[in-house]
Formats: sequence, structure tokens, C-alpha cells
Amino acid sequence: MKKLLAISLGMLFMIAVLGYSSPAQAAYPTKAIEFIIPFGAGGGADIEGRLLSKEMSKILGVPVVPINKPGAGGAVTFTHVKNSKPDGHTIAWTSTSILTTTNIGNVPFKWDAMDHVGRVEIQPLPFTVNAKSKWKTFKDFTDDCNKRPNTLKVAVPSIGSSTHLAAATLLGQAGCKVIILPTGIKRRNSSLLSGEADAMDAPLTGTIRLAKAGKFRILVIPGSKRNPVIPDVPSMKDLGYDYPHVDFFRGLAVAKGTPKAIKDKIADAMMKAAKSKAFMNFAKQKGFTVAPMKSAEMTDYLTEQNKLVEASMKKLGLYQSKRKK
Repeated sequence: MKKLLAISLGMLFMIAVLGYSSPAQAAYPTKAIEFIIPFGAGGGADIEGRLLSKEMSKILGVPVVPINKPGAGGAVTFTHVKNSKPDGHTIAWTSTSILTTTNIGNVPFKWDAMDHVGRVEIQPLPFTVNAKSKWKTFKDFTDDCNKRPNTLKVAVPSIGSSTHLAAATLLGQAGCKVIILPTGIKRRNSSLLSGEADAMDAPLTGTIRLAKAGKFRILVIPGSKRNPVIPDVPSMKDLGYDYPHVDFFRGLAVAKGTPKAIKDKIADAMMKAAKSKAFMNFAKQKGFTVAPMKSAEMTDYLTEQNKLVEASMKKLGLYQSKRKK
């Protein structure tokens, strides 16, 4: 009897040890999940993130709560999530800004300081002016800019953001020197409408409503392909520019060391939410492409995209190499 009791106690001890040492096997999620958005309320990142988090809530069975933590091109959000507990209850809504903000030196770490769960979508970053302006084409703008260097102002949400790199790359290829005006999300569109800014660079989702209303005129989109929502707007390739193929993407990331079982569950919810009827319909309406990608592919993708971003920033004089490993 004593022998049986000893065996039973030993088995219970082993079960307890295994349970304690394998947190990935624990039930997840156990509470509400914070969905951290790196830019302010009302912009494309916020609207898309809130819809995705709503759809993920349905799949995961707990609230996935959107929280805006804007600042320094995404640095505030990325730092917060990097330093969070690696249990999957804090998720970053990332974008190409994880590459730009780390390469410009806004944070003392690299893009791989977090675990990247996957990609959700890609979309263009159109270069836009006020519809009342005299510039009808991108050439009109750059010709004027070259006559008056360092005079025209281009609004972007913040220094080190994806839109900052996009604007600098677009205009740099045309030899055009401008003043970059970091307005934040809330003032970006209004700065162009009021005349405080002469142009702006923003995700298509943050531009399309006012473009369709006849308030904005989109002059060009980066890359080699036109967008079906704005088929009359030329791409940089259409205009004869060899624009580097840097994607503007959005995806999810968590703290380094989050157990694989938890990341897999988040990735599954992300994929299902991205392909939901609500999210797909929104994508079609706003002009972004739902292009889900899981973690293994995402690492290779980010490695290649980072090379392009780093090269572009070095060429533009924006790259900062003094970062911690």
C-alpha cells in the first residue's frame, strides 16, 4: 500500500512539474488581449486594426481590445510590446514601420527583437495633394519643387514611419528636396486641406475617402502596379522610375519568447479574421490586398524587406547604425 502511495505521489509530482514547465500547454487565452495600435485614432492603421481585432475576438472567445499607443513612427508601441510578458496577451499591430523606425534609430533594437506572428495585408502609399492645388501630375509637383528646393512641405504622421520613407524615396528619385512635416495622424489630412502642408504621403485607406469626395488628388503610387480602386493613378514605374519594391504591410507581433503553441493560435485567429467577410469587404472597398502570411514565411519576408529599407535609408541619409544587438 505504501509502495502504491509513493508511486501515486511521484506521478502527481511529475504531472505538476510538467504542467509548470510547459506554459505553452496551458489554456490560451485566459483573459482579454491587448491589441496595440502604433498610430492614433481615425487613421488607416486604427480603422483596419479595430476591424481585425473585432473579428479575432469572435474566434478566440475573449475581448481583443484595441489600444492606441502612437509616437515616434511606431516606436512607442514596439517598445511596449517588446517589453511585455511573453504570454500572447499583448499583441502589436505592426507595419513596415517596424523596419523604418528601427533603421532610423528611433529605438535601440532591431525588427527581430519581437516574434512576428504573420502578415495580414499589403497596400500602396499614395502621394497626394489638395484637389484645389495647381499640381495636376507628379511631374508638375516635382518640377515646382526643383525650382524651389526645401520650400514645399509634405505631411507624414511621424519621423521614421513608413510614410516618411515612402515620401523621401519618391521625391528623392525625382531630385526633389522638401520639408518633411510630422503632423501625427489626426492632423495629417487636415494639414493638407488647410494648406499647412502642400502634399502628404499616407496609406490608401487614410486617403481614399477624401479623394473620392473630390478633396484630394492622388498623383502617384509607389511600385510597379496600379491599384484597382484608383486605376487612373499612375505607378512610379509608369512614370519611368525604378522604385525599390518595399511593400507597405500590416501584421502581428508579440514579445520574444512567446510559446509556439500560443503564437500558432494567434496566427490561426489572424488568418481567419483576415479572410472574414467583413474584413475582405472592407479591403475591397478601401483598396488594400489581404495577403496572409504565417510566421515561418514572415521571417524570410522581413529579412528581405529590411535589406531594401536599409539600403533606401542609407541612400537618403536617414539610416542610423548605432543600435543595440
